[in-house]
Amino acid sequence: MTSKTLVIYSSVDGQTLKIINKITSLIDGEFTVMNIDKQQECDFSQYNKVLIGASVRYGNFRKNILTFVQKHKAQLDTMPNALFVVCLTARKPEKAIPENNVYMTKFLRLSQWQPRFKGVFAGSLMYSRYNWWQTLIIQLIMKITGGSTDKSIDMELTDWDEVERFSKDFSLL
Repeated sequence: MTSKTLVIYSSVDGQTLKIINKITSLIDGEFTVMNIDKQQECDFSQYNKVLIGASVRYGNFRKNILTFVQKHKAQLDTMPNALFVVCLTARKPEKAIPENNVYMTKFLRLSQWQPRFKGVFAGSLMYSRYNWWQTLIIQLIMKITGGSTDKSIDMELTDWDEVERFSKDFSLL
């Protein structure tokens, strides 16, 4: 039987979708990828499992992903499921562990959902895409947390080997 996976995501700059595309390229089966910003309803009965990817911006998740998870918690709990969070703090190895990541903890608290499998990946730091105000805020955050403040350089910080490991583990659910 072919596995049918519902993949739900929220992304600001596209790194979460890029991670999803990598995951789906590594796993056999059929996938329906749903951008929570464009669609809020789905028929869970059509799927064998679900994967949710949620990005963090300025310390917060987009409200629509939290609303969706809260609304559909009962359906999510009936099937194999996983959640991954994309945030810049995960650029540090100790913060890329779900149990050590403040944003994973925040998502679980806010959504009141306990996914069976969890992952945390670093996103990208794309100064060239930010306006002057966003650049200033992100530079301040990076300065406080020991990250790059060089606005002349865009950086993809995602650990693709870790995405591959996550993919393999998710495929076993």
